[in-house]
Amino acid sequence: MKPMSNKWTKVILALTLATGLAACGNQSGAGTTAPQTPAPAEKAAEPAELTIALDWYPNAVHSFLYAAEEQGFFKEENLKVNLQMPSDSNDPLKMAAAGKVDLAISYQPQLVQARAEGIPVVAVAALVRHPLNVIMTRKDGDIDSPQKLAGKNIGYPSIPLDESIVRQVVKHAGADDSGLSFTDIGFDIVPALTAKKVDAVVGGYINHEQLILEKNGIPVHVIKPSDSGVPDYYELVLATSDETLGKKQQAVEGFLRAIAKGQDYVKNNKEKALDLLLAKQAAEFPLEKDIETKSLDILIPLMDAGDKPFGSMTAESWQTLIDWMKQEKLITTDVKVEDIMRDLVK
Repeated sequence: MKPMSNKWTKVILALTLATGLAACGNQSGAGTTAPQTPAPAEKAAEPAELTIALDWYPNAVHSFLYAAEEQGFFKEENLKVNLQMPSDSNDPLKMAAAGKVDLAISYQPQLVQARAEGIPVVAVAALVRHPLNVIMTRKDGDIDSPQKLAGKNIGYPSIPLDESIVRQVVKHAGADDSGLSFTDIGFDIVPALTAKKVDAVVGGYINHEQLILEKNGIPVHVIKPSDSGVPDYYELVLATSDETLGKKQQAVEGFLRAIAKGQDYVKNNKEKALDLLLAKQAAEFPLEKDIETKSLDILIPLMDAGDKPFGSMTAESWQTLIDWMKQEKLITTDVKVEDIMRDLVK
């Protein structure tokens, strides 16, 4: 996830919807029968079109989308779904806010920040229910606990959230965070830790960077921030704008039903789902089958809502994150839970 700009251009698109109703009838005189005109065949309703912006290039976390498409679940809901890959991980939410796409896969903290800035975006489903972002250190080093991060040089993608996460983890362990230093490594998480340019990294995911590092012979210690006072937030959520939701709620609800079936298919048909994903991979971002196989094994339980339907959310999750982000001064204004989430999953 890359940092959001503080000011987004808000584009408001006004759409005019018109409906028409035609009625016809026939009359018959006494003792006579009027010629019968065959009624015209009833025309099937045009599918509702939805454009979805992915958070990143196609990878294992998007398998449920391609499964829903290939298995005809979108068609069952009379939907025509277009999937778009962004050029930047900040773009999807901005595009949804501006009405350039109908739905966007984004990050729960990013939505909180956007709403705090007055951007009218709202979450309609939780996709990955727990953080993927972790702190990683090399196993051949001496940093194997949160306490030992104190005074170290941390590589990060220059995202304020990531700095707050590391400081929280260190303070929660009873150590002093004042000696921490942070080096902007962008998203070169793997090269930075491989070359020992930094002592630890944050911003890498357990289902991606960790797997690549270990495949390349760099085993790592993983420190999960949610074990150290950082909220157990939703890593990925599905978002839209207030305006789009007002106009297309019925289509959005159909989309949620379809992707729930898609996720169920993925759980029960992992190999087929992976083959389908690999067939859809972006040429500029080729996938490694072994990495995506392991990634899907990690993701499936983290996307499982237990006895609740796929995608369901809780107000408590949002309130806890909002409170923590305000405490960390990542946001400076109040965000109301009822404004930022609509649990449409049934």
